Amino acid sequence: MIHPFCFYPLHELINIPRERAIAVGVGNRTYSREESLEHLEELAFLAETAGAEVMCKIYQDRAKPDGATAVGRGKLEEIKEMVKEDNIVLAIFDDELTPAQTRNLSRELEIKVIDRTGLILDIFASRARTSEARLQVELAQLQYLLPRLSRMWTHLSKQFGGIGSKGPGETQIETDRRLVRDKIALLKEKLANVAVQKAEQRKGRDTMQRFALVGYTNAGKSTLMNAISGAEVLVENKLFATLDTTVRLVELSNGDHTLHKNVLLSDTVGFIRKLPTELVASFRGTLAETLEADVLLHVVDVSHHQFRDQIRAVSETLTAIGAGDKPVIMVFNKIDMLPDLDLLHALQADYPQSVGVSAQRGINISTLQEIMLEMGDARHEVVHLLLPYSAMRELAQIYRTGQVMERHDGDDGIELTARITTEDAKIFHSWVVEA
Repeated sequence: MIHPFCFYPLHELINIPRERAIAVGVGNRTYSREESLEHLEELAFLAETAGAEVMCKIYQDRAKPDGATAVGRGKLEEIKEMVKEDNIVLAIFDDELTPAQTRNLSRELEIKVIDRTGLILDIFASRARTSEARLQVELAQLQYLLPRLSRMWTHLSKQFGGIGSKGPGETQIETDRRLVRDKIALLKEKLANVAVQKAEQRKGRDTMQRFALVGYTNAGKSTLMNAISGAEVLVENKLFATLDTTVRLVELSNGDHTLHKNVLLSDTVGFIRKLPTELVASFRGTLAETLEADVLLHVVDVSHHQFRDQIRAVSETLTAIGAGDKPVIMVFNKIDMLPDLDLLHALQADYPQSVGVSAQRGINISTLQEIMLEMGDARHEVVHLLLPYSAMRELAQIYRTGQVMERHDGDDGIELTARITTEDAKIFHSWVVEA
């Protein structure tokens, strides 16, 4: 048994480069058969990302999962045969298993059994780079572990049996629960402190317009970040390659380069269907960039055959975290992989505030920047100012957060025509003059 406070990627815990796995999906009335099969394919991709080798996939339609083993008895026997034939050591179920189901399946199959939530948590553990991300992942893992402690100890008491097996077992359960709860409280306190520090850091950029890239995992957000900002953000063809929010100062310009504006652009963690609630709760600090953004860039891999389902999953997650009413630019990425542009034209009719791009090839990036500038105008206004020469700090702020369109240094001060934020306009109202 792995100690509850030791958190390592699953595939790094044993001396096998790639664990041979079986992916199991159980259909229900929530999703159609087609959707459930797509979820199973995605589960296999997740498993490959975690370092497993998926030998086979198996699916069963049921009105509801079996309470004891998720799948029916006949399907369980079929899985047993596959496990033996392919030397499988890991079974991964697409939906969250109860502690009892996990225990029963492990006993019946005689191999390690995890669910989609456990798999995603494992991937996050291997992807976390910053101290904040590690804290968030550990908190999510502990919250996932807590209700499963009793089952972990139950099988031990049954294994050893006899006198003394129940009392110490129960005592150990309560001890572990207390330790886990204490650890959870400590992690929440640490994350709260991190959130305060990040909020202080954001104060200095409150006057700048903020855009946040959101979208399904592997939709191309980091590639788009690079295309817009020129930054070198990690780009990998893997799920959840980006966990930590990256913020870049970006200069936007229109097509003829007559308009320039500095904004902040954030690249955030990708969303996925059936995102574990533990992760959503734990990553609220990371998602703060999404919550505080003025405009969201919803990046969609339009070449993916299930992209509409992915759009819906992202929208549902945004609503769940309180960002469902944010202004959104739909960015349909990877248009260079479409056989024709009829689909794109239909999507743009459905989503008026949208643009088709190829972040990889740099197609329509300038058009996207123009749309971003247009949406930014809602928070900006053109003013005419006469600044005294003593107001150099304020002048620097205008250059930093706005756009100076005209300037004349006269005897009475500095005359400016500038596009500035509505917040700055309130600060500088005493210096406003007639044009």
